[in-house]
Amino acid sequence: MNEASQAEIFRRLIAATGPISLMQFMGESNARYYSREEVFGEGGDFVTAPDISQMFGELIGLWLADMWIKGGRTEPVHFVELGPGRGFLARDALRAMKRYGLEPRAHLVEGSVRLRDVQLEQVPDAIHHHDLASVPRTGPILLVANEFLDALPVRQLVMTDQGWREVMVDVDGDGRFFPVAGRQPMDAAVPENRRKAQVGTIIETCPGAAATLFEVTGRLTAQGGAALFIDYGHASPRTGSTLQALRQHRKVDPFAHPGEADLTAHVDFDQARQVALAGGARWLGTTTQGEWLTALGIDQRAEALAAFAPQHRAALMAARDRLVDPAQMGELFKVMGLAAPEWPDGAGFPPQR
Repeated sequence: MNEASQAEIFRRLIAATGPISLMQFMGESNARYYSREEVFGEGGDFVTAPDISQMFGELIGLWLADMWIKGGRTEPVHFVELGPGRGFLARDALRAMKRYGLEPRAHLVEGSVRLRDVQLEQVPDAIHHHDLASVPRTGPILLVANEFLDALPVRQLVMTDQGWREVMVDVDGDGRFFPVAGRQPMDAAVPENRRKAQVGTIIETCPGAAATLFEVTGRLTAQGGAALFIDYGHASPRTGSTLQALRQHRKVDPFAHPGEADLTAHVDFDQARQVALAGGARWLGTTTQGEWLTALGIDQRAEALAAFAPQHRAALMAARDRLVDPAQMGELFKVMGLAAPEWPDGAGFPPQR
């Protein structure tokens, strides 16, 4: 018996109960999507920074090693990655850490059994966790989350003639999904200073991202350590929908292929900063990926690799440009650093006033 597609499941659900929330649509679509055989890399639907070059993971590893050394070289220490993809970032970061005497146990937070097997090919000694709850609570954590928060389901509220309503997903007579305003008043869910907005204004929030950040900051304050969140998004508050879908390396209609396309939304790094501070962590700064990697020495690392393998110089420089060029990933992607209250400042972030 053939398994029902995610689109068919949604159509039946909407027919039985009415429109569903955008958050449910995105969450269930991505859960189905990430159970597929291959989503990462050139053969999948999108490419992440660790797929592009080993330099990305190496510089993350060096940053974490620097924080650990300046933080007192406390043992035991744990490397934690949220959403490790194919394991390339963890592999490259751990290799770089080892050069400076840092050999933490690797903890990979991954819900997909299929992806766990792929990750173990790169980091054979890694311990897998479904969530942070089972990660050790003794000793500092060195955590990285690259393109993790953007895939968590967002909730959208839209201003209508009748007030604020949640954005829902309905289906038309031809079976196509489309967004609609819900019937339930949602004014109480909107901060008072933002309630008087123009009709059509959309506010986007991500409860999952807030919960993740609050849990990470709680770990940092209790255990010590540092964390990096790297994702595409905006550093200052804004309105409007940022929902998008990628399929076969191309942007497509977010409502056209549920369960068969990667649904993401921009990370609100200003909100992330506020959550981290509320949790008691130190906010080290938020900057662009291009500026951060350049400050950490990606140009020098690219030259060193090119000197070792001159036949790959063109490819190495192209990879560097893809990571740091403002017209590619350098400007849209942001890097936010967090640390335990007593831990030092982090390299690559502008001094905080």
